[in-house]
Amino acid sequence: MAQKQAQLYRMDTPEHTCPWGLKSLDLLKRNGFEVQDHRLTSREQTDAFMAEHHVETTPQTFIDGKRIGGYEDLERFFGKAPRDEDTPTYTPVIALFGMAALMALATSWAAFGTLVTVETAEWFIAFSMCLLALQKLRDVDGFATMFLNYDLLAQRWVRYGKIYPFAEGLTGILMISGALMWISIPVALFIGTIGAVSVFKAVYIDKRELKCACVGGDSNVPLGFVSLTENLMMVAMALWMLFKPMGMGL
Repeated sequence: MAQKQAQLYRMDTPEHTCPWGLKSLDLLKRNGFEVQDHRLTSREQTDAFMAEHHVETTPQTFIDGKRIGGYEDLERFFGKAPRDEDTPTYTPVIALFGMAALMALATSWAAFGTLVTVETAEWFIAFSMCLLALQKLRDVDGFATMFLNYDLLAQRWVRYGKIYPFAEGLTGILMISGALMWISIPVALFIGTIGAVSVFKAVYIDKRELKCACVGGDSNVPLGFVSLTENLMMVAMALWMLFKPMGMGL
């Protein structure tokens, strides 16, 4: 049986290799197509191709002489709907907490030779706080702006939104080290309590549909149970460290 044929035109110049062209090439091959890969090796070639076929972008795929289109059009051709950038998703949160859990398990193994310890849970929360802070610190202003949508303290004191990521990161680091608990415990209690109350009010009392700023100001993570859990984890960690055993390490 003859192998299915496709023609792909993609930009591949010394200055720029189009990533969507490479993705289109891979998608075609994974779907059993033999691809005639036409690389447009200069800006002039690319512009001439687009003018000839009356298209505004590359790559462009042709199957059986019919133009399919760009990468997203090719996905639709194979029955896969392209991802909507505006669709709410929990993927960033799942990835972050999953990585924090693996880091905590690895640290416990390195320190004690076993995976499951009390410290594993402590490190999981502390690592999570550091990773969450890192996401916010990528764009502090973007986070602070989104934070204003629901945080009660930030709405009254705007600067709090820009302080929050640094306070969260510092608290996580101190809790990992076990040092200066007289700083980390009250800070975690404060920001965790304010955060939990703010999320609960916005989601469960006011019934507002908002995006969570927890993983940065550009996320599509819905504000809700996950956001509330994040804040309650901080509060629980602070209380645990306060009474473990009776404030050891303060």
